[in-house]
Amino acid sequence: MDQFSRRNFLGAGFILGASTLFGKEAVKPIVTETKAFVPPMIAFPEKKPLKTISDRPPLLESSRDIFTKAITPNDEFFVRWHMPDIPTYIDLNTFRLEVKGSVANALSLSIDDLKSKFEPVEITSVLQCGGNSRKYFSGSGPATHGVQWGHGAMGCALWKGARLKDILNMAGVNATAKYVGVNGLEKPAIDETPKFFREMGIDEALTDELIVAYEMNGEDIPYLNGFPLKLIIPGHFSDSWVKMLSEITVMDEYRKSFFMDVAYTVPDNDCECVISGGDFEYKRKPIAQMKVKSVIGYPTPNSVIKKGSRIKVSGVAFDQGKGIKEVMISLDGGKSWSATELQKDYGKYAYRQWTFAWEPKIKGEYAIMVRAINRIGNIQPLPGDIGWNAGGYQYNAVDVVNVKIV
Repeated sequence: MDQFSRRNFLGAGFILGASTLFGKEAVKPIVTETKAFVPPMIAFPEKKPLKTISDRPPLLESSRDIFTKAITPNDEFFVRWHMPDIPTYIDLNTFRLEVKGSVANALSLSIDDLKSKFEPVEITSVLQCGGNSRKYFSGSGPATHGVQWGHGAMGCALWKGARLKDILNMAGVNATAKYVGVNGLEKPAIDETPKFFREMGIDEALTDELIVAYEMNGEDIPYLNGFPLKLIIPGHFSDSWVKMLSEITVMDEYRKSFFMDVAYTVPDNDCECVISGGDFEYKRKPIAQMKVKSVIGYPTPNSVIKKGSRIKVSGVAFDQGKGIKEVMISLDGGKSWSATELQKDYGKYAYRQWTFAWEPKIKGEYAIMVRAINRIGNIQPLPGDIGWNAGGYQYNAVDVVNVKIV
C-alpha cells in the first residue's frame, strides 16, 4: 500500500464489511451471548477474513490453523484496540513522536528521523493479548471479565525499528528519572474514560531489547496493528505494546493509571490467582511477562481423519524469553507423552514451531494434548490445575484438541 493510501486508510471511506468501522456513531459490538456463538469472518482493510468479535473498537481474532506457521503473516495477524476513537488519517509529513518530561532535551521525531538518526535493529517476538485464551478459564471457575478470546489473540512477527534506549539517550534522561510512560493516538469516546497509558521503570526502558518499531515482517506496520509506530516489549503481554505510539514521557514519580493499576492486574501472590472463590479483595499487580505456552495448529478441533492417514500434528510454543526446551504430545488424553520435533529457532522471544508425525491405526475419538517446557523448567499446567483470576489473564494450560478417526 503506498503512503498516500495508508495515510488515508479509513479517511477515504471504504468499508469492506464493517460499514461504520470508525464512524462517529457507535456501532454495537458483536458480543458472545451463548457458547454456541461463532464470530463472523470479515475481511478488514489489509487483512484476510478474521473472526470479528467487535468492529468498534476492532477486535479481530486469528484462526487456529495459523499456528502451523512460525511467523504470522501481517494480513492474518490479530487486532486488539481498547478505545473506539482511532485516527482515520495520519499524515507522515506532520506526524511526530514526542519525547518529553524529565529529560535534558525534548525531542520531536518524524518517521524519517527514526530511520536515519538511529541504528536500525530487528527482533522476532510473539505479541499476545493478556486475555488470550480467556474463554478456556470457564472450566476452572466462574465466567471471567473481558473479551472471550480463543487462542487467536496472538501472533509472531519480525519487528524493525530504533531502540527505545537510543531515543532516550538522545533526549538525555535526568538523573532523577524513575519511570517512562507511553501512550498512542487512540482516544476514549468520552473525556471521563481513562486514556490508554502504560509505564515502566527507567531501568527496563533503557535495556537493549525494547524498540520503537516502524516495520513488521519487512513492511510498514499494518494500520490496524498500530501504524506508523509500535512499542515492542519482547516477552511481555501486548497491553504494554502501545500502538500508534505518539508520546514518550520520562517521569520522576510514578503516575497511577487505570490500565496499569486496575484493569490489567492479577492477584499479587505466588499463583497469581484467586485462592478463595468469592474473595475479590486482594493485593494486585500488573501483568507483565508471558508464561510458557504451546498451541496446536493442526489438526483443528473436531477434525475427521481417515484411519491410516499420515498426518503432521503441528503447532507453536513460546515463553517470556527463556527459550523452549521441549514440547511433549499426548494422543491418549494425557496418559502417556512423547517428544515432538522442534523446528527452526528464530530467537528466544519467537514462536518455536514443533511437529509430530502420526499415523492413527485405530478408529475412535482422540484427545490430542501438548505441553511446553522452557529452559528454566517452567511447564504448562493441565487445564484442571490452572489458577483462576477474575480478569481471565495469562491462561497457559495444556492445549487440547479432540479429533475423530474413521
